[in-house]
Parts: sequence; structure tokens; C-alpha cells
Amino acid sequence: MPLNVPDRLPAIELLKRENIFVIDSSRATQQDIRPLRIVVLNLMPLKITTETDLIRLLSNTPLQVELTFMKMKTHTSKNTPVSHMLTFYSDFDKLRESKYDGMIITGAPVELLDFEQVNYWPELTEIFEWAKSHVTSTFYICWAAQAGLYYHYGIPKYPLDKKMFGVFKHSLTNPLVPIFRGFDDEFYVPHSRHTEVREADIRENDALTLLSSSPESGVYMVMARGGREFFVTGHSEYSPLTLDTEYRRDLNKGLPIELPVNYYRDNDPNQAPLVRWRAHAHLLFSNWLNYYVYQETPYNIDEIV
Repeated sequence: MPLNVPDRLPAIELLKRENIFVIDSSRATQQDIRPLRIVVLNLMPLKITTETDLIRLLSNTPLQVELTFMKMKTHTSKNTPVSHMLTFYSDFDKLRESKYDGMIITGAPVELLDFEQVNYWPELTEIFEWAKSHVTSTFYICWAAQAGLYYHYGIPKYPLDKKMFGVFKHSLTNPLVPIFRGFDDEFYVPHSRHTEVREADIRENDALTLLSSSPESGVYMVMARGGREFFVTGHSEYSPLTLDTEYRRDLNKGLPIELPVNYYRDNDPNQAPLVRWRAHAHLLFSNWLNYYVYQETPYNIDEIV
């Protein structure tokens, strides 16, 4: 079943060229199906890129998914055209009375700030609290995962000596959890961050279940409330060239940046990246939609509590 996205969203044409099946909202309304309603709070600066990355993965499912994009009222994006934001995004104030089967909250380039120093922190925590009773399952990514763990469960973040940057091997702490259905014993995930949460803090909190980690990159996935919250520190949604773009951007700016680990063929930045995470990424999002959204959400969406 295709993904139902807003008419004229730039990602539609980009993904059609990749032979990914998406339909716009005009066509979707002709199908007699109650789609899963997913709201995406996109905190990334390059919003069109992030939209495309997420739609690519959410479309790989037999379920029809209807996407809504949320933005912060207390923060103005500087890297996305105003016209795009006005056309495709809504403030939280306009969505707060709605309920959603699932929610995705992306990372943000503010991880070196204390959480309370982020200018939209008060609004963001209001959204975190709202999601507990208005969303069946919420998927927190990278900085949002750290922010959610801190707000909901008091888990601190710690600065790293150098950027965690590359594609790292992970293992399963509990392979029988449905989010891992079909996973191999080991799988790869891209990471790009300057801070971390620590396994010891996660294990000391009885409300949290550590699902996956890496000897190199540390905690990867944490679950809470029986799957109503997932906190994912990596970027499984990244496209093949995202780390390359970040690497060359930082080089051009003269920032201290090392070659991304396990990324380029033969560790040569003049060669193409070796994509090791695509299958895992599709399976991760399909499992989340199937086992923790579709199979858990009520048919009458107003019954979500």
C-alpha cells in the first residue's frame, strides 16, 4: 500500500524516480481505507532532505500511512524555504487537539547545548507530554532520543571526546522483541553525534529496556512503556550520501572531523560509500509501524489514551 503524502511535496517526485510508490492526498482519498496517521516533528535544518529520508522508509510497508508535518512555533527554520514551511507544516497549536497512531521526532543540531538552553525546549517538552496521551507509539531519533530520555526518565547525556561518526556494528540485547523481527544477529547503523547516553544509566532505570548497543558507539535503542516510546540514537534513515555530505561540509569549514568509520570503500573518500544499513533501516521502520502502531492502535483514533 502506498504512502499518502501532501500534494506537491518535493519528496514525491524524488522518490518516484527511485521507483518508490507514493500517492498524494488527492488520490488517497479515493481509497476506502482508514490510514495510519503519523505526525513527524522535523527538527532537522534541511527539512526536505529529512522528509525524503523518512518517506523512503515509511513507504516500504503494506499499510497506508498518512503523514502530517509539525514544526515548532518558537523556532524558525533558516535552511528551508518559508514557502515550504507554510505549505506543508503546521504548528503544534493547530494539531494539539488531534490524535495520531504514530509520531516521529527527529534529531536537531543542538546537542552541545544543555537541554534547557535550547530556545524551544519549553514547547518541545509540552509536545513530549502531549504525545504520551495522544499518540500510540512515538519514535525518537538521535538528539530527540537523548532529549526524550532526559525529559521522561531523567537520563543525562555526556559529551564525547570526538564526534561519533560513521557506520557501526550493533547487536541485539533481546532478539525476541517484535521490533527486531527478521533482524540478523549483527547489523549496521550510521551515527553522527557529539554526545551520548550511557548503558549504566539506562539499566538503572526500571522503566527502560535496553534493546541494542554497540561496543564502539554505545547505546543504540531503548524502549519504554511497552513500545509506546522508542529512543534511537543512530540514523538508520540516512541516505547513502548523508555522511559524505557532512564530512565534506565540515572539512570545508575547517572543523575537526575524522573520516567516517566503516563508510567509504577501502576507507578512501574518493570512492563511493559502502551501504551496509539499508535493509536494517527498512525492516526497523516496517516493524515499528506493524507491531507497535498498526497492531496496537484503536480503529477509532479518538480512543488513544
